[in-house]
Amino acid sequence: MAWIQIRINSTNIQAEPMSDYLEEIGAVSVTFMDSQDTPIFEPLPGETRLWGNTDVVALFDAETDMQQIVENLREAQYLDANSAYKIEQIEDKDWEREWMDNFHPMQFGQRLWICPSWREVPDENAVNVMLDPGLAFGTGTHPTTALCLEWLDGLDLTNKTVIDFGCGSGILAIAALKLGAKSAIGIDIDPQAILASRNNAEQNGVADRLQLFLSDDQPTDLKADVVVANILAGPLKALYPVISQLVNTNGVLGLSGILATQASSVCEAYAQKFALEPVQEREEWCRITGKIK
Repeated sequence: MAWIQIRINSTNIQAEPMSDYLEEIGAVSVTFMDSQDTPIFEPLPGETRLWGNTDVVALFDAETDMQQIVENLREAQYLDANSAYKIEQIEDKDWEREWMDNFHPMQFGQRLWICPSWREVPDENAVNVMLDPGLAFGTGTHPTTALCLEWLDGLDLTNKTVIDFGCGSGILAIAALKLGAKSAIGIDIDPQAILASRNNAEQNGVADRLQLFLSDDQPTDLKADVVVANILAGPLKALYPVISQLVNTNGVLGLSGILATQASSVCEAYAQKFALEPVQEREEWCRITGKIK
């Protein structure tokens, strides 16, 4: 089936009501894209994050009268004489196959591979985590997740307990278990993350060694030998009292989700309790690691 697309440059205030209106007048899908290519961070439950300059992209059946769509948008005051928009034909493709073809097995460190379920495992003797891409949650493609996976691959996790704070897909906890950890705990604010982590752990045969908690329900006495938190700089600083208490005596800590420009402020917060190692950077993102003093 052929499609036609309209891309409208909008604002963070107009984007969401415009999306609702486009669906009312026949759009089969509407997406938001940052016109400045700003990274898209996972929203909190019930929250939709937009940007200062947001492109609203709506997909219609190719036989749709797009001039009428433009007129409707003008009448609804979503377009005016100064509005920028572009209408273009979309090539008909097997979009599911196209999407699947973009994901390949990825190696992290010396031993660890993350593999989509529809791909052959490159090395049967490696540590292979089977994980399919999904909405919002990490699969290893983002530099912050890659930095954490490489750090875990470099640790001796034998008989260790691991906490994945902000577990998302569970990728870090599952990787730790397959790298030799005795047990792991995943914590997140989003019930969908808990569900995704549980499903992924079952797929990888480690569900019996993974405990999962919503952050409001986590036990107050949780401790682990290794704590990894791949969230954002602001929450990492705000949650220092919580995260720092999760690390056992002689334990280690890994933090990511941090822009390189934010590293010094995060280091300052954690240096009071941890002996920090040199910050590792990749593509403007960084990882901070350290040991309990």
